[in-house]
Amino acid sequence: MPSEPLYFEDTARRSFEATVASVAGDRVVLDRTCFYPTGGGQPNDTGTLRDDEGREWRVTDVTKRGEILHTLDGDPPDPGTAVTGELDWDRRRAHMRYHTAQHLLSAVLLDEYDAETTGNQLYDDHAHLDCAYDRFERSDLDAVESRLNELVADARPVRWHVMDREAAEESLDTARTRIHLLPDSITEVRIVEVAGASDDDPPFDRTACAGTHVADTAEIGAVEVTGRRTQGATEERVEFVLDE
Repeated sequence: MPSEPLYFEDTARRSFEATVASVAGDRVVLDRTCFYPTGGGQPNDTGTLRDDEGREWRVTDVTKRGEILHTLDGDPPDPGTAVTGELDWDRRRAHMRYHTAQHLLSAVLLDEYDAETTGNQLYDDHAHLDCAYDRFERSDLDAVESRLNELVADARPVRWHVMDREAAEESLDTARTRIHLLPDSITEVRIVEVAGASDDDPPFDRTACAGTHVADTAEIGAVEVTGRRTQGATEERVEFVLDE
């Protein structure tokens, strides 16, 4: 049975109880986990596993290849072992802040420059986004930065839910949700929404995303758009950092 991905239910959860389901070399599969596996431009979580006897393992990498695999720094516990998992919270929280900021940036670039996001990569201290656009000027980047910080100051709620893929494709804007970038094998999509200016307004952004996010935009903190660079003939990379 696949691991239960607890990070979808509660992105603010820092620890959890689980049982080792199987072992493969220095990697273990847990029956449930809060550790996010690398994917969608978001790096994996790190942290620790601890058993009832006080033994502890560092979780150094997490990947998803069918199962969610946790790479450990020593001989792993046996299948059936009960463990407590603890996230490196500063790392996870940074990824959440940067991921939500990237969604805001994607929405601003699409709305104001008709620049569709083609890729992104997050880290715990910076991020970048690639989009279909010829070239941004510094004045463009300054305007984008100003708009992003307005959205942060608004403290707009961030929510998510699951939809049937076919229904999502029929009812939602695919340029914004980017559902067409997902593998055909995915039949249900997780939709992340950033609220509109008021309860009566439609969401400011609505995107298919399996990453983790903060609860509202105020948690992102101040955004600084640090620069841009050309990516091929028709794409731009926009780089940004968040205030610590």
